[in-house]
Amino acid sequence: MPRARGHRRAQALRRRTAQSQDWRRGTGFRHRVRRWPTSNLTGKPCKLVTPAWDGQKKMVFVVGASHLRAIVDGYVAVPEGDLRFSFLSVPGAVGSQLRMELLHADLPWTPDAVCVCAPSNDLVSRTVDKAALDFCALLTTACSSCPKVFVLDFPPRLNIEPGLQELLRQEYRRVCPHSAGVPYVPVAEHFPLHRLQLWCPDSVHLSDSDGMTVLVQLLWDAASQQLAPPPPRPPAPPRAPPRAGAAPRLVVTGHAPVPRHCDPWEWSVVGQGGKPRFLKSQSNSNHVCLVLFSKAALPVRPSAIPSNPVWFSGAMLDAMEKVSPSSGSDGGPAVPPAGQVTFTLIPWSCCVPCPADGATPVRCWCERSEASSSG
Repeated sequence: MPRARGHRRAQALRRRTAQSQDWRRGTGFRHRVRRWPTSNLTGKPCKLVTPAWDGQKKMVFVVGASHLRAIVDGYVAVPEGDLRFSFLSVPGAVGSQLRMELLHADLPWTPDAVCVCAPSNDLVSRTVDKAALDFCALLTTACSSCPKVFVLDFPPRLNIEPGLQELLRQEYRRVCPHSAGVPYVPVAEHFPLHRLQLWCPDSVHLSDSDGMTVLVQLLWDAASQQLAPPPPRPPAPPRAPPRAGAAPRLVVTGHAPVPRHCDPWEWSVVGQGGKPRFLKSQSNSNHVCLVLFSKAALPVRPSAIPSNPVWFSGAMLDAMEKVSPSSGSDGGPAVPPAGQVTFTLIPWSCCVPCPADGATPVRCWCERSEASSSG
């Protein structure tokens, strides 16, 4: 029965699409694959290569898929130096199968670092989420065997959409920090898609002449960086001596109050300008006299206290002295009971020397404390 016209059109479109993809095929050379023994754990070909122990060099254990086949078979050499590499290659394995082979790997020595080559076979056999879970379990197993683990990104493929490959890389990067902070070393930018000589004709594996040379150098640089001693901390900059700051200054403006005189036996005389003058009393009496002076030309300001214009004569002063002697009394000064003190304000004309500016005395009060009778 002849085919329908739609079927022939579909076949022609498929051929045109296949022809347009010919430019994405690699042009490099890859060695002929050798037959390896099959693993009883995963059913995949597997090969473990462990060099002799060298105490002067650090050992790096590399776990990966078919990208390591050229190194294990000896077609691509690893650079010489202070590092030695051991390889476990499982062609066609996904993340869970690599973990199974790593668990049962028999190493004669403990490596200084473990390099996990990110598996790219999960692109065609698992979903991205499932591949991320298997990759996380693989990193957990690697961290249990060695404290220093790092991940080397998988090289791009020419036969798979680049967007899907980038999505898987992002999942791998997201998983690495959750697995004890494992560093992730990207390599995709070192394999531009327009350089077809980096891949062999199957568009999956790298060529021995160009692609694997770049991958081996990236592996060496990543291992050297992970095992290099940490750089010394830069010395702390010397601290500058503290600068002497200006001491705070207290500025007082306005009229400063005159402190009260501490000697109760001196007379305080206030003259022009409000400046007090203290005059020593002639006798050790308990009289405190305050004399105010003013110039004759200036009018006297009215006072709220009514003034007494009476001037006492000498006879009156003698009589008051007899009633209340100021000093020298036979009976001595009367001591008032506790808590009872009376004050007598006596307008008193006294001879106080006038100041040099010609001011005349205006009024003089003499305040004396007396003891009142108890009760």
